[in-house]
This record gives sequence, structure tokens and C-alpha cells, in this order.
Amino acid sequence: MTEAIQFQLGGDGILLATIDLPGRPMNVLNGITGAAIETMVQRLETDPEVLGLVITSGKKDFLAGADLEGIRDITTAQEAFDLSMVMKRQLRRLEKCGKPAVAVIHGMCFGGGFELTLACHHRIAVTGARLGTPEVKLGLLPGGGGTQRLPRLIGMQAAMPLLCEGGEVKADKALTLGMVHALAPSREAAIEQARAWCLANPKVQQPWDAPKFRYPGGDSRSPAVAQMLAIAPAMAAAKSWNNYPAITHIMSCVFEGGLVDFDAALLIESRYFAACVVSPESKNMLNTLWFQLNAIKKGASRPPAVPASKVRKLGILGAGMMGAGIAYVSAKVGIECVLLDTTQEAADKGKAYSQDLLDKALKKGRGTAEQRDALLARITPTTSYEALAGCDLVIEAVFEDRAVKADVTKKAEAVIGAGAVFASNTSTLPITGLATASARPASFIGLHFFSPVDKMPLVEIIVGKATSPETLAKGFDYVMQIGKTPIVVNDSRGFYTSRVFGTYVMEGIAMLAEGVHPRSIEVAGLQAGMPMPPLALQDEVSLSLGLHVADQTRKDLAAEGKPYAEHPGMAVVRQLCEIGRIGKKAGHGFYDWPAAGSKGEKTLWPGLAQLFPVAAQQPAQRELIDRLMFAQANEAARCYGEGVLRSVADGNIGSIFGWGFAPFHGGALQFINAMGAKRFVERSRELAARYGARFEPAAVVVAQAETGRRFAD
Repeated sequence: MTEAIQFQLGGDGILLATIDLPGRPMNVLNGITGAAIETMVQRLETDPEVLGLVITSGKKDFLAGADLEGIRDITTAQEAFDLSMVMKRQLRRLEKCGKPAVAVIHGMCFGGGFELTLACHHRIAVTGARLGTPEVKLGLLPGGGGTQRLPRLIGMQAAMPLLCEGGEVKADKALTLGMVHALAPSREAAIEQARAWCLANPKVQQPWDAPKFRYPGGDSRSPAVAQMLAIAPAMAAAKSWNNYPAITHIMSCVFEGGLVDFDAALLIESRYFAACVVSPESKNMLNTLWFQLNAIKKGASRPPAVPASKVRKLGILGAGMMGAGIAYVSAKVGIECVLLDTTQEAADKGKAYSQDLLDKALKKGRGTAEQRDALLARITPTTSYEALAGCDLVIEAVFEDRAVKADVTKKAEAVIGAGAVFASNTSTLPITGLATASARPASFIGLHFFSPVDKMPLVEIIVGKATSPETLAKGFDYVMQIGKTPIVVNDSRGFYTSRVFGTYVMEGIAMLAEGVHPRSIEVAGLQAGMPMPPLALQDEVSLSLGLHVADQTRKDLAAEGKPYAEHPGMAVVRQLCEIGRIGKKAGHGFYDWPAAGSKGEKTLWPGLAQLFPVAAQQPAQRELIDRLMFAQANEAARCYGEGVLRSVADGNIGSIFGWGFAPFHGGALQFINAMGAKRFVERSRELAARYGARFEPAAVVVAQAETGRRFAD
């Protein structure tokens, strides 16, 4: 027995190796596991009593992948290359020792764990297992032979999207693709199958080690594959705008590996793996999308002393798209939901939103009619506030109007129990101000969802001045309960996400007023790595909503005796709203939108050229990209400096998951870290001199430039 693998030799000569890394909830590949695998391989090679090997896991999942702390700490390409080759040498010994090795896969089997199974001669997946190579999502590539074994196993055309997109594959599909050889109903049954296979196949060889091996579907020289490889980089660039070098490196691994023998191909992969590990894109993504995200999910932003809680009954005020979405994601995890609106028709329509989503899922073979009906039974549409009795949590998702929100707050609080939490889904109105309508402001909090709720992963939790730690903890636990990622921010106008998101779209709109070609603006947004360009995104959100928020802000600040500096892009929004071009919902905004259900494409409105004539001299695309990105990063830094952001992790994760800040930068604050505060301040001041004071660098970054500090928790 070793620290990470337990060995049991059966009377049939089959060695059962159970991976069970101590002190960890999941098995990962690290120094301890690597040493145990070395022992396992050596025993298979040298022990005459061992006739075959079955590898399984003693935990809920097979193996999650490499320990990313070790990869994060690598500083040179040579270190990364050497690390990759250590694992490769072990796996080559495993597959060339002449004795059968079978992997029994259950639960999650990703990254290096999946690569370990690929080196086995036979793979049996337990029903429900999930396999894949997600490394690309962190700016990496499979460094244990995955880019070479998978294409040789299932063909280049089938392997390329799995490697370049990083999606997971369920056991049944894995069988169809040829990623595994057999399925089993349980781990125990799979182990018995594996033993039998070892005994029936005492002499084994990997397909790629056979003298007459041929790639399924052809290698890099075959006409069909060559055609695919010729267009794949262009297709990838069209989606990623070449912001993710790992995608190109994976394609290069597959192509170049298909021209040489297997062992030479492994060396090629290690070189590209090293290039990924030391790339700034991988460092950014690894830091934010792994370490910071995991810290948030482990409760870094949650008051630690408050006991865990669960919502059993939820009240939702407002059955529009947002309220309906909240009902769906809550009922999906077993919460009883009361969906309340002013008319029964509106409430029923809100419930129908869930019905529609579930029916579409059924048509695609996901779920059963019984599961659909059970979920729908948990949603009660009503007009009666009395139905809210017994709710642990009530979320209002009504129109962005203080009076309307105050009215529903009072009506709900008259019914719900003393221990219940009341939350507002407002996207801009300060929570402290809304809480003045509450009889118990300590139990009042903001839960800002994003649309569409069923797809967007983030919920922004806003803490008002009176919000208690107990209320924050309950809100945090509910967000985790429904499978969303929570960030916690302090109260402010627009909070964090709405406030910074607005700088992106408004900067793009301001460019239009300056005579920048609208197509250049939209392309700059995509080149910057944003999921949608600014003009199209404002259309999606609605110009009229943006105008309403701006007018409300002006009134509020005037009442507080504070000045209001309107963004130059708002004048454009007003002009379009005045002529009825209020966005996608009306079919007309910056774009002409196709009718609902139509297969047509949106097109930029030709009338923009008359309202905002294109200047003869156009700025460089780099200038446009910088304006869009610096506007966001600078505002995020101001939020941090003002104490709106409570942590760097919340700022980075909130920017990526909330409005799609280019993930390869690692978030809005990491954008500044990666560039360096001094350089950021210099460039910000250049932009401020040309385009206005809104680009003046945030005080906190100026201080960092002087002291050499950076954003860090």
C-alpha cells in the first residue's frame, strides 16, 4: 500500500489498484499520486504474480485532473516540459509492459485522469460517468498524451472539438464515440468485467503501437483530414479572435503529431504544453477561473460563524422573464416556489416559461415527463400574498421603480415570518434606499440575477448598510443551493456589475457619436474578447431601460444634492429612443432585428450613417479596443477603491461571469495586474487626454503604480 493507491492482488492474479489520495475530497495528479503511479507501474512490470491491472478510485469520482497549484507555480518552459514528460514516461511503460491494464471509470474523469485511462488497454465506464479534456478552459492543453492518444483512438475529426472546446462527455456518448469500450451499471460490476477482460486478453498492445496502425478516418496527410485541418484554424479564429493560444497549440499538436511516430508526437505535445503553461493567458485564467473561483465557492465571501441554511419555500414577486427564471432554477433543485403577479394570467404565463424550457429539454432527450411534471408541481402561480406564508425567502423582481418595490415589500412582509429574508432583484437601485420601505432592514438584501436566469451562472449579492451577517449568509447559501456562483458586494448605485458593464456599452455608443464606423465598434468589442459587441448588447438590454436608469440616477443625485455627469454616449441613446428605436424588444435599435421566430439575421440600421456620419479618418482598432477595456477595468478599480468590491476574487469572477469580461484576461482587476499598474496609469492618462476625464486612472491604481503593489486578496 502507498499513500495514494491501495493495492489488492486477487487469487486470479489481477491487481486492483484503488486511487484514494488522503486528505483530499477528490483524487488529483500531484507528486504523491505520481509516486504511487510509479510504484503501480513498476509492480505491473516486475511482479510475476501480477497478470493484469485494474485501476479504479476509492472516492466518488475517478480523478479530477492535475493539481493546478503545481502548474501555477511553474515559471519556465523547461519546468513545464519536464513535468509533462515525467507522466508520459510512466504511461508509456504502463501501456508497453505487455500485461493488460483496464480503467474502471466512475463519476468525473477529466484532464490528467482521463489521460491515465487512455493509456490503459481497455476502459469501462460506469453509468453516469463523465469524461473529457477541459484544460483549454484554463488556457492549457492535455500534457499527458491526450492530444495524441485521443485522435488515434477516435479519429482527428471527432477528437478536435473535444480537445479545443473542453466539453464533458457522458458515458453513453463516450461509448458511441469510442472513448470507452464498455459500460457497466455499477463500480463493482465494472471491476468484475475488468478482471474478466484481463484474463481473456493476457497479451495486449495499444493500437498506435501496432506496426500497421492507421488513424480512424486518416492522418494529417489524408485529403479529408487535411481539408479539415486547413479550415479549422480559421473557424477557431472567427470564434476566439486568436485570444486563446491554447486552441492553436492543440491544433498544432494534433496536426504535427499526425505526421510522426507516437513517441515523437509526445515530445511535440510537451513543447506546446510548456508554451501554454508559461503564457500570460493561462496564468490569468488559472488564477481567476480556478483558484479565485474555488475560494468563492468554498465560502470566502460568506460570514463564517453563521450556521448553514437551506430555502424550502421561496416567494417570487413578479412573474416576468426574470421572476419566471428564478422560479425555474429554484424549483429545479427541489424548492417550493410561489410565483406571484398582479393577474392570474401573468402568473400563469410565468409558470409557462418553465414548462417551455422543460418541453424543449424533453424533445432533446434530457429528463423525463415525470421529472418535468414534478418540477412544475413545485411552482404555484398566484395573485394572493397570503400564499407567501411560510416562505424562508422572498425575492421581488418587479419593475425598476421605487414606489412599486416599496409597495410589494410591505405587502409581503405583512405575511412572511419573522425569520424570513426579503431580497430585491434590482440591477441598479441602492439596497439601503429600498430597505427604508422594510419594517426589518436587517433582513433585507439584494440578490441581482442576470438574464436569462437559467443560463447565466452569477448572482450578485448586495449588502445594504443594515443587512445583518445572518441575512448575508442565508442569501449566500441560497445562491449556492440553486447552483449559481455568488459574489458579495457592498451597496452602491449600480453596485458592481451594472455599474462597470455600463462603461463597456456606453463607450461603444460614444464612439458612434464621434464618427467611428459602427462595424468597427462592434468588431473591436469582439476582438477585445467580449462575448457580444457593445451596440448589439445595448439593444439586447434595451435602450429605453438604459435611459430610464440614467434619468432615475439624475433625479436621485439631485435630491441628494450631488452632481450628475452624464456619459457622452447617453445623448445617442436619447436620440434613438426619441424616434422609437428602443432595442431588440421593439425590433429596432442600433440594429434592425428579425421578427420573433424568424430565421433572419440582425443588421446594423442604415440610418445610423445619417444620424452619426462616419468620419473620414478612422482610429486604429487597437485604440478602440483599449477604450473598451480600459473603461471597464478602470471602473472596476474605482469600485475596489471605494469599498464596493469586498475582494479581488469577487471583482474578477463578477466581471467574467456577470457581463462576460474577456476571460483570457482573468477579470477586470487582473487585466490591470497583468499589464502592471504603472503602464496602466500611463495609458489611461493618454486616453483621458484624448477622450475625457472618465479615463483618468483610479486612485487605487495610481497608488499601486507608486508602491509596486497589485490587486490581491
